[in-house]
This record gives sequence, C-alpha cells and structure tokens, in this order.
Amino acid sequence: MKIIKLLDEIGISEEYYETYGKNKAKINASYLENLQNKKDGKLILVTAITPTNSGEGKTTVSIGLADALKKLNQNVVLALREPSLGPVFGLKGGAIGGGKSSLYPEVDINLHFTGDFHALTTANNLLSALIDAHIFHGNSLKIKEVVFKRTLDINDRSLREIETPLRKDGFNITAASEIMAIMSLANNLKDLKQRLGNILIGFNEEEQPIYARQLNCIDSLTILLKDALNPNLVRTLEGTPAIVHMGPFANVATGCNSLIATKLALKLGNYCVTEAGFGSDLGAEKFLDIKTRLLPKHPDVVVIVATIRALKSHGGVQDDLTDLENVKALEKGIPNLEKHIENIANMGLNYLVVLNKFESDSNKEIDVFMKWAEKNGHQASISTAFIDGGEGALDAARKVMDLSSKENNFKFNYSLEDSIIDKIKTIAKKVYGAVDVDFSKKALRKIESFNKHGWDNLPICIAKTPLSLSGDSKLKGRPSDFILSISDVRVSLGAGFIVALTKGIVTMPGLGSHPLAYDMSIDNNGNIKLTGDKK
Repeated sequence: MKIIKLLDEIGISEEYYETYGKNKAKINASYLENLQNKKDGKLILVTAITPTNSGEGKTTVSIGLADALKKLNQNVVLALREPSLGPVFGLKGGAIGGGKSSLYPEVDINLHFTGDFHALTTANNLLSALIDAHIFHGNSLKIKEVVFKRTLDINDRSLREIETPLRKDGFNITAASEIMAIMSLANNLKDLKQRLGNILIGFNEEEQPIYARQLNCIDSLTILLKDALNPNLVRTLEGTPAIVHMGPFANVATGCNSLIATKLALKLGNYCVTEAGFGSDLGAEKFLDIKTRLLPKHPDVVVIVATIRALKSHGGVQDDLTDLENVKALEKGIPNLEKHIENIANMGLNYLVVLNKFESDSNKEIDVFMKWAEKNGHQASISTAFIDGGEGALDAARKVMDLSSKENNFKFNYSLEDSIIDKIKTIAKKVYGAVDVDFSKKALRKIESFNKHGWDNLPICIAKTPLSLSGDSKLKGRPSDFILSISDVRVSLGAGFIVALTKGIVTMPGLGSHPLAYDMSIDNNGNIKLTGDKK
C-alpha cells in the first residue's frame, strides 16, 4: 500500500502532508486545528514489566493489538516513538516490532527516517555554539556557569565529559536531550518557540538564570526544527496507520512519542494505541504524571506486557537458560509483574495483562501463568502477534474494547503543589517500592536553588536504571527495603519538568563489547540487513 492511499483512507487532504518517497509522509502539525471539534477516540497505553535481556515486546504487542482492532472493524491509529541510532547500533537493534507485527518500511524507520533526530541534534548544537560564541565575543550576559550540553545520536562514552578552550562541557545522546523532550511535549509551532526560549542555558556571576531567548536565537532554532515538528506517517505490515514521532528515552526522559502525534491519533481513530518506554515505573509513570497533564486525557485501558522468559529471569534464571521450562522460577518472578499491576491499579486505571508468547514457552508454564491471573482477578490474554500478526491478538483486542467501555477513577501519583522532595519521595516509595530516598548534598543544594527561583511546581522526571524497580540494576524481581539515592537534579524549563538523577545514571550511553553495528550488512545493490533486529 502506497502512503498516498493510506493518507486518503484516514482523510488527510494533500495540502496537509508531504510525502517522503512512496512509503513515508509527514502530516502538518497544523492539521490538528481542523479536528478540534472531533471527539477523541479511546486511548490505549501499552507498558510492561521490568525489562530483561530476554525481551518483553511492547512494540510487537502494540502493533499486533492495533492490527487486531482493525480486523475487528475498528478505526485504529498507532502512535509510537522513533528509534534512536544509539540503541539501533548498540544493543537493541531497532524499534519497529517483530515478525508479522512490525512497521514498514523497517530499515528506513530504524535509520535516518525523515531526518527528525538530525534536525534536533543540529538545533541543539547550534545553541551550544551560540553560547560559546557569546562567551568568546565578550560575554555581555556575564555567563559564569553553562548547564546546557551538546548532543549526538550515537552511543559514545568518550563524550560524556569534554573540555574545550572555553570551558568544560559534555554530550547527551539526542534522545535524552531537553530539545527532544521539548519537541515531544510541544503543542504547536508557537508553543515550541516559547519552550525553546525557556531553556535554561546557565547562570551569571550573581547566580541569576540565563535563558536561551536572551541569545536572540529562537527563530533560528525553530527554523531548523519546523519540519521535525510534523509527525511521520507509516503503516504496519497489515496496513494499519502508524504515526511515529519523536523518541525520548524512558530511563532518562519522558519515554513517550510526541504530544502532537498522540492528539492526532486520538482524532483520526476511534482507538489510539500508544506505548511508553520500559516498565510502568518509568515510561508509563512519566506518561501518566507528565504527558497526561497536557493531553488532557488519561488512558482508557493500560496493557501490561509480560513474557514467560522475562518472568523466569526475574525469578533468578540466567539469561541463557530462560528457554528451559522452570515453573518455580516463573512463580518466583511473578511478583515483579504484580508490582507493575499495582502501579497502574493505584492510579485508578483499567488494565489488561498480555502474555507475549514465545516458542519456548511450555504449556505448563502458560497454564500456571493464566491460572495465577484468574485466581488473583487479573484479566489476561495470550498474544501470538509475532507469529500470527493481528490474528494473534484478537482476544486481547476484544478485551481491550470491553475494558475501554468501563469507567475508571484516574488520579495522579502526586500534586504539582507538593514540594520537589515530596514528589520525588512519592514516586520512589509508591511506584518503585523504596522505603526512603537519600539526597546528595549537591542535589539538596540545587533543589534549594530551584525553590528560590520558583521552579518547584513542575512535575518530576526520575532518571534511573530500567533494569530494576530499584536504582540498582542487579536487583531483579520485586526489591524491597531499598533506599533510592538521588545524586543530582536538573531543571528542564523548556520541557517543563525537573529531572532527578539516581546514583550512577548517565545520559550518554556507551557501546558494549559487541555492538550490533558489527552485525549489519549492505550488499552491492544497496539492500540493508539489520541482523540485530529483535522482538
């Protein structure tokens, strides 16, 4: 199916889109204004248990669920994140689903796509260059400390800290940059310009904040970003429309696709299926406590994805042994899933547990899992979307439709009026299961400064490992009696939240000993194979 036909099917006229070849298009963000009087569809948020090397498959389930809803004659639109080149060439290998439950065109989406990340990287580094030029040419703003970092969309640990002839600096990966968060949360071009102007670039000699707008460069930054603000339209292998736009990491940022993309999907379909990165403690919490305040609409149903293999990993099984039947390890790992269910239920939302089935799952293990769900009153479904596409998620789709018709009692985890410290403690205790939070002297000093400047009424974005509910990646399952350590806090005034960094977290990843960049190939005809692609 050519992209023009898909655009016609969802009712977008030629004046509001621009095609990128035969299989991709950008929808003008201004098209949302034409849909303001149209009722929003149902919002389905897909999250998961704590990730393991065994894989969970949120994107695979999201795509399969959307395809299944379409098979049930529903008007459904996916809203997903764009892959970052860091994970694509690092460990993950891609982010377009797997098997028959995938997006198309796969290679394009995983690599340069429509150039959005390049535009963000360029705008970010233009701002950094302008800061340095201002300092070099006299520093009339009397900038003493610069807090805004450069960025690159490749894992490169050597760039975490650098020193230029002017000052010390460092790089974030593009997906963890503030401009990525701004692009993900901006409502329109006017809002984008205002948010860019609010970026805190540093402090002067009197410890007063200096903002990007004081460099008179906001129009220049916006010119670089204007096309990237428009969401991208592609499709699934079964022809379901998918809006793929922006891609902040959930361990260090909001972990959700753009606000514009979600709003557009809600208007174009009677169901919008979207996902948030990693587990309910990271992407889903940030979707619900940060993004939902801007929609404004909370999910009608939350899908919690789990796999037998991952649960056995949480039960203590080594990664290379998770394919072997082990009911005891499965039962030992289920408390991790129970905590993620609690996180969603505590916010008053309807949920469905979806078991993403792998070939190695034994009938006995599946039976134990489904009986556990039934005994504890959890609606559950088995998805075989990887093998069967939408057909393998029909049961999940029917249950989602049923649950979405029921009322829920959504409530945020915290109030914006709570203090910064109280908001961080609430997330740590209520969502992660911590008994307390330890703040470094540096973090406490900066929180005091944020309070003084009136930045204390912002939501919180905690940056921590995705591999554990705690701040220690080695603690699998459902850790208890742990203290979460906050080493630093940063304010992202343009994005509109405060970032609390746990001990050991980095915003520029490094490559492993065998990155997936080693496993890719391109033949003499230009055919590309990303052999590292995973489910």
